[in-house]
Amino acid sequence: MPLPELQTTTYSVDDGIATITLNRPEKLNAYNAKMREELLALFDETDADDQVRVVIVTGAGRAFCAGADLSSGGATFDRQANPGDLSRASLKVGDVYRDGGGTNTLRIYQSLKPVIGAINGPAVGIGATMQLPMDMRLASTEARFGFVFARRGITPEAASSWFLPRLVGMQTALEWCMTGRVFGADEALSRGLVRSLHAPDALLPAARALAREIADNTAPVSVALARQMLWRMAAAPHPMHAHRIDSRAIQARGQSADAHEGVSAFLQKRPAAFPNRVSTDMPPFFPWWDEPPFE
Repeated sequence: MPLPELQTTTYSVDDGIATITLNRPEKLNAYNAKMREELLALFDETDADDQVRVVIVTGAGRAFCAGADLSSGGATFDRQANPGDLSRASLKVGDVYRDGGGTNTLRIYQSLKPVIGAINGPAVGIGATMQLPMDMRLASTEARFGFVFARRGITPEAASSWFLPRLVGMQTALEWCMTGRVFGADEALSRGLVRSLHAPDALLPAARALAREIADNTAPVSVALARQMLWRMAAAPHPMHAHRIDSRAIQARGQSADAHEGVSAFLQKRPAAFPNRVSTDMPPFFPWWDEPPFE
């Protein structure tokens, strides 16, 4: 399916690295319904394109994402008052509108390609929570973060109550969400929210260097499986759940052309050329989970 006309984002692919840029710089890349729709379409695109090995997400201008577009005023988060602005008919289940940001974070969670956040500036509200399911987050020294929901009279969204404690621990997650304060890049680094800090001009080059390390040296199917195994086992109640999927995965991968090529290339001291593709060569047990319905 072709991509829709992009109005709030831009998209490019260069030598295996896809870059999604939030592109409303005049609004500090504030999030709206159109951006939600475009992000869903773009992650469908990156999964479907075997030329894409890694995805980078960043922002245009001086912000990553300043949060939800508040142009509707006090009724901004009232889904009954603004069903067309912040939700679509497809998001209504019974008498509840699904959280739009959550549809994006769940889609990123399901990604078959690694996702790197290059957090170039302020990231507040959905700008902070949308990056949580990304696999690595690099930040500019000028970035600032805020889980400001309690200061707006609402609650954390975008499934952040699941993601945030797993990344930074319960105490830090509670502090950030209960105070709603905005904090700097140094604190984000020290608490484990981001991997590394970079001067503004060095941020994207650093993200691309990390992406190249993945794209140039690893088997796409192995990376796709590893990504889902680690994320989904984060909530498993016992290591036996991991052992079960490990056993199926290593058996399937061990029989693959990728494994033969990877071992041969290592023994022959040459770069590997992995033949298997995510679009056609995922093992038959994938996906191994059953997604619960929204209730």
